[in-house]
Amino acid sequence: MKKLLLSLTLLLPSMAFADSLDTGDTAWILTASALVLFMTLPGLALFYGGLVRSKNVLSVLMQCFAIACMASLLWLIFGYSLSFGEGNAFIGDLSKVFLQGVEKDTLAGTIPEPLFFAFQMTFAIITPALMVGGFAERMKFSSVLLFSAAWLILVYFPVCHWVWGGGWLGSMGLLDFAGGTVVHITAGVGALVAAIVIKNRHGYPSASMMPHNLTMTLTGAGMLWVGWFGFNGGSALAANGDAAMAITVTHISAAAGSLAWMVMEWVKHGKPSVLGIVTGMVAGLGTITPASGFVGPAGALVIGISAGIVCFYATIWIKQKIQIDDSLDVFPVHGVGGILGTLLAGIFCSPNLGIFSGYGFADGIDSIGSQLGVQAIGVVATGLYTAVVSYILLLVVGKLTKGIRVEHEDEIQGLDIVSHDERGYNL
Repeated sequence: MKKLLLSLTLLLPSMAFADSLDTGDTAWILTASALVLFMTLPGLALFYGGLVRSKNVLSVLMQCFAIACMASLLWLIFGYSLSFGEGNAFIGDLSKVFLQGVEKDTLAGTIPEPLFFAFQMTFAIITPALMVGGFAERMKFSSVLLFSAAWLILVYFPVCHWVWGGGWLGSMGLLDFAGGTVVHITAGVGALVAAIVIKNRHGYPSASMMPHNLTMTLTGAGMLWVGWFGFNGGSALAANGDAAMAITVTHISAAAGSLAWMVMEWVKHGKPSVLGIVTGMVAGLGTITPASGFVGPAGALVIGISAGIVCFYATIWIKQKIQIDDSLDVFPVHGVGGILGTLLAGIFCSPNLGIFSGYGFADGIDSIGSQLGVQAIGVVATGLYTAVVSYILLLVVGKLTKGIRVEHEDEIQGLDIVSHDERGYNL
């Protein structure tokens, strides 16, 4: 009896504090939230800004900045509630609109719920901002804002709930640690549909569409790489081994993707380019994202190399073979990378692959085949849903804004002057 009482006494601290605030976890997610916002502002804005022509640089910076502001308010009003409220298998409820019932002492696991809200908000910010690259240099600013807002409500919030908010894909056992489906597939597919609907830039592909400032792009790329540690490492929602390994495999995949793309380009064109190595980096980062909490370093190496090669050829196919003007390669890098990474997560999560072993299948799944089946369902469901809803939204927005695209003369002049009456450079 005494031994039983002693055992129960020893258990009391862990029982009492199982749902208590952990200051270490809180400090890390505070940092991770800042890192993920840093990815959009200024990271993605600079990365995209350098890739467009000089007459459109401010328009891209403005779109990223405005989307960040708008997404933040939508997330507060009802986005967080629709994504993480109880609801049903397809959408959350409205129990947390305007953070109703969420106080500074309210917990989400071991961190304050306002912090969980803020961390997840940064994901809602960057996802529609990624799509800007698909229709850069030719969409009206009013259309960008309206489409992005509607897309967040009808695409991002539901898919986020499906995967992370207790919805049907998460319940099936889909492995998506930090956003292969929620962020990269949705943004990539949305950008591709937008590029098709809005059609190619005038003169594409014969006219020169070269980046105007690769120094700016490289600077933004470096910010994205560093910020991605918060993106993937923060998704552990704790300062623990999961976060440490997620950061480690993220870096390995980014480095491998960069070098793989560089080598492919070197072999094909005779010289490696700055644009190629930073694009390979983004491909490696996007592809490891869904797998980052489930695979080991050797698996991450394979994923990164695969990302650099597959996304390289996907870019050539999209832009040169079928000539879709996805201006800044959102679909072949983020969309294809998200698809590839989501599928490879189902393989390299296996604990039975020797040096390439990961950290196990989802609950209730005991084989690579079964896990791959769930991963494939997640890819197809999010891709098809995003494509259909994005297409409908683009048609509706076009009607509401009396044409989703700027006039031919305005496109030739550049969106900086036409949309904002400013110039990026006064030289």
